[in-house]
Amino acid sequence: MVVTRSVGDWLRRRNELPRSVLVLGAIAFAVAVGFGVMVPVLPVYAQSFGVGTFEASAVISAFALARLVAAPAVGPLIDRFGERPVLVVGVLVVAASTAAAALAPAYWPFLVLRGVGGLGSAMFTVSSMTLLLNTVPAALRGRAAGFFQGGFLLGGMAGPAIGGVLAGISLTAPFWFYSATLTVAGMIGLVVLRSSGRDRSTASGDDVRPMSVVLADPRYQAALVAGLAQGWTSFGVRSALVPLLVVGALGRDPSWTGIAFAVSAVVQTAALAPVGRFVDTVGRRPAMVAGGLVAAAAMTGVSFAGNVWVLIAALAVYGIGAALLGTAPAAAVGDAAGGRSGTPVAVFSMVSDLGAIVGPLLAGWIADQGSYPLAFGVGSAIFVLGSVLALRMPPGVPGAAEPSPAAPITPEGPSPEGPSPETGSAASR
Repeated sequence: MVVTRSVGDWLRRRNELPRSVLVLGAIAFAVAVGFGVMVPVLPVYAQSFGVGTFEASAVISAFALARLVAAPAVGPLIDRFGERPVLVVGVLVVAASTAAAALAPAYWPFLVLRGVGGLGSAMFTVSSMTLLLNTVPAALRGRAAGFFQGGFLLGGMAGPAIGGVLAGISLTAPFWFYSATLTVAGMIGLVVLRSSGRDRSTASGDDVRPMSVVLADPRYQAALVAGLAQGWTSFGVRSALVPLLVVGALGRDPSWTGIAFAVSAVVQTAALAPVGRFVDTVGRRPAMVAGGLVAAAAMTGVSFAGNVWVLIAALAVYGIGAALLGTAPAAAVGDAAGGRSGTPVAVFSMVSDLGAIVGPLLAGWIADQGSYPLAFGVGSAIFVLGSVLALRMPPGVPGAAEPSPAAPITPEGPSPEGPSPETGSAASR
């Protein structure tokens, strides 16, 4: 019910967001549903080729590693061809490779096809976030990022349930379902979306900034560390260690892990709308400082949880921190990158993926050599570092004067009658 009201709030305020953001949120939902459908079957299907647990796990790692390797090349592709073509091609590459994987005759072709899917995923992720940041004024970036993330979260919650049903039909049924949802998402992007334009400034009116200038910007530096912490903990350590903690330390059935994660996801989804408004009206800096500290405290609570109820409560609090860090850093990247944010977004995505790949491995080793609190503590320390770096960010709200009655928001950004590029640029510095 809380999630439904939150989504309803977004829809009632849809006039605040360009059509491109609404479409990107719908595409994100379709992609996340399909990806979630694959979760229950990927390792099982890999083992059907007669391989062991390590080889089955490598199927998941290959996808993430390919995303990491491909990300640096996506920025130049966006600069040359625009966001929409790269987004559509990326989605269709994942769709085609997923369908082909369902027909793979052996393990190694299956593994290679999963890697190809990772390449397409990097194209989609970077181009969609770049388009999101380039087609909204600075004063709406937090809400736009929150809406986009909400699509992923809702799809991620629905996907595994659908996947379980499809897996009962056949192990290949989820592959075909995922391929179909991606194809639909790609067609929606092809027909409805438009690139922000390679020959002009973006809707925000920000100046184009060289990558060297972006890297030196304290907003971008804080966003990178926040992204690393999110990848390390949200997509890595939490998924790897919490299930072991539930079964090993708390002596509970593995189903409690799913319950705890579901509660955290619901809280995070419900928090996105108010958090997005907070980021756009109060500022990126307080959101990132608070997000890092809340997430660090919550992960510390998880590591010391004496029973499953404390664990669930801690993960619920973590959902609030994750909502803050899922919106404010993305908005900060847009503020720092200016008019063309393809390469900065690609680097931001790379850092998050790196955390997701390295985090579980290092945390597992630390837990074996030391303890669970120590393993979770490393992630908490990265969150705190991100909060400290966020204190160096400039105060205020970038582009606070942009969304006004004199500047109606169209699918491509403010109308020509809106504030001049100079006004937006100065506000975002």
